[in-house]
Amino acid sequence: MTTEYHDEPEDETSSFWNKDTKTLNRLWSVEKSVSNLTESLSAAQQLTKDTAKDVYRLKFAVENNKDQLTSVSEALKQISALDTISRTVATLKCSLERLIRNASTIEGCCPLGWDLFGTSCYMFSKTALNWNDARDWCNGHESHLVILNTDEEWDFVTRHSLGTFYWIGLTDERTGKWEWVNQTPYIMNRRRWKPGQPDSWTEHGLGPGDEDCAHLHDDGRLNDLHCTITLRYICQRHSQRS
Repeated sequence: MTTEYHDEPEDETSSFWNKDTKTLNRLWSVEKSVSNLTESLSAAQQLTKDTAKDVYRLKFAVENNKDQLTSVSEALKQISALDTISRTVATLKCSLERLIRNASTIEGCCPLGWDLFGTSCYMFSKTALNWNDARDWCNGHESHLVILNTDEEWDFVTRHSLGTFYWIGLTDERTGKWEWVNQTPYIMNRRRWKPGQPDSWTEHGLGPGDEDCAHLHDDGRLNDLHCTITLRYICQRHSQRS
């Protein structure tokens, strides 16, 4: 007698549960994807808002800078106008002073704080700078470190400089030979120098180089020093004529 075996029919409840579980898993996966997309969208929206704020701030800064540049431009125009007015006033002042003194038109005038001698104005500084900075200061004020060409100029300058060290426009830094700041050669006159000077001393401990710049000693005679030392200085410019 043969025994026959038949597969048990699948329980309908179990089949439904399996299908339902798969569906729920798919729904959960979709929901998670939607949630991630929602978060990404929210982050993107926030980034857009922040970017918009940055753009607004940048635009405001640009507009503000434009206003500032306009203000600076206007200020420069006003300064230029004031400089022109100042020059005009100085010219009128010069003419008035000559009329009061009954002076000739050959004699000029000097800015406030400058001393007139001959056809030049001289400024004996109250502050100290190194030689290069002193040269630049003079150049920036329509002048130069003093150049002494005549005995009369030497006498005038030394009378006003006694008791103090002053830089003058004499150096051998450029060529190794002494010359004035306008690059005209200096003709050596030993009687105008301190005894034994110039000596190009190198044991000063002030860095490379020797003593390449000349100054007036407190007795009115010349001495060479390292150019980085700070001293008072004398500027020279042409006098003003109306």
